[in-house]
Amino acid sequence: MTRFVLRRLLQSAVVLLGVTLVVFLLLQLVPGDPVRVALGTRFDQQTYDALRERSGLDRPLVAQYVSYVGHALTGDLGVSFRSGQPVTTIVLERLPATLSLAVTAVLLALLVAFPLGVLSAVRSGSALDHAARVFSQFGVSVPDFWMGIMGILLFAGVLGWLPPSGYVALTEDPARWASHVILPATAVGLVTASILTRFIRSSVLEVLSEDYVRTAEAKGLRARVVVVRHVLRNALIPVVTVVAVQLASLVGGVIVIEVLFAWPGVGRLTYDAVQARDYPVLQGAVLFVAALFLLMNLLVDVLYARLDPRIGLR
Repeated sequence: MTRFVLRRLLQSAVVLLGVTLVVFLLLQLVPGDPVRVALGTRFDQQTYDALRERSGLDRPLVAQYVSYVGHALTGDLGVSFRSGQPVTTIVLERLPATLSLAVTAVLLALLVAFPLGVLSAVRSGSALDHAARVFSQFGVSVPDFWMGIMGILLFAGVLGWLPPSGYVALTEDPARWASHVILPATAVGLVTASILTRFIRSSVLEVLSEDYVRTAEAKGLRARVVVVRHVLRNALIPVVTVVAVQLASLVGGVIVIEVLFAWPGVGRLTYDAVQARDYPVLQGAVLFVAALFLLMNLLVDVLYARLDPRIGLR
């Protein structure tokens, strides 16, 4: 286990190095001067030169990249052009809001998708199965921002039950946090639930056709026992990957939803950084998302081995 984790961490470091290089090169192709954007319309040449020097933009590109990677290894992702704050601090400040939204959305998606996908597979061809497939197709086809807009119009505009936007920290006021998170989490969670429903249904159907399941049924075991003891454990293995990827994507930032609901998360931070050409913040946010995906992949591999001992860690 230790050797496997160390090897994967080394591979992840190489991938992150490649991510930093690609992002750095792409940002050089973006038109405009980030220093001029940060300073606004009124500034003198001395102030302009001082900010370029402080940001390291006056050095050659190779020197800029080497310096960035060297500082990143120590946890220093640079300083924001706009606020002057360390990028690491900015990203970590936005992380709780994104985590609360992502975890809530995934839990909601699992509450809907898990029973619906299992029952749809067990009762294949029934009215419930057809309804589950319609729901899944609808969720995949309809964008989450449209669901968010409809939710705002109905529950905030017409009924007045929920606030249309904003954020309150969970630790500050759990009740107000819940009222603010319901709409964005539902908009994202329903789309995620539709994706998970399809994967869970397909996975359970595949396992139901295995010989050992038919053998268990031939022995006279009740259908519920067969599903719980023999089907779900094996059907969950591919589902773990989908859940982990969905969670990583949401933590990485659902940009449109966070902008729509004025949710101060990583996605909104990335959007604002692009608008302001705040390159250090944008690089830091992308690096954070890439590291999160790699961490999720590592956790999935470990969970695979726990769920199915036949899968070894190599």
